[in-house]
Amino acid sequence: MMPASIALLTLVTLQRLSELVLARRNTAALFAKGGHETGAEHYPYMVALHATWIGGLWLLATDKPMNFFWLGIFLLLQVIRLWVLATLKERWTTRIIVLPGAPLIRSGPYRFMRHPNYAVVAGEIAVLPLAFGMPLYAAAFTILNALMLAIRIRAENAALKTAMILK
Repeated sequence: MMPASIALLTLVTLQRLSELVLARRNTAALFAKGGHETGAEHYPYMVALHATWIGGLWLLATDKPMNFFWLGIFLLLQVIRLWVLATLKERWTTRIIVLPGAPLIRSGPYRFMRHPNYAVVAGEIAVLPLAFGMPLYAAAFTILNALMLAIRIRAENAALKTAMILK
């Protein structure tokens, strides 16, 4: 086993678990403010996809050396991830929660694209396996994630449009 690979996978796993705690807290707060969830039917599949992705990396990548170019790209994506979290603050969650009357966030990375969080996740799903020299794994999960994001983004845009946040 490669200590650097294990350290990176440990950090990513802890990051994801802490984000689930944050998401749960933010979701509860949004519900308390009158928010409602849409797209819940695909959520378990999205969680399963991400859990399988990280679980598979634990099974297949712990003995792999790291490619520092791809590791650098992954770390850059983490900076953008933090920017997204800092921009959304208490409105960041892993679920699609619409808060009636709340304006659409248009600051931070949302000035440049509608769904920067999904762009970061798509990048991470491809780049982390590439950092371990696993291009087929990266390609397979990129395709699966693209299918999931097609459903997810359609549901989120519909929810925002219904809330008359998007025009």
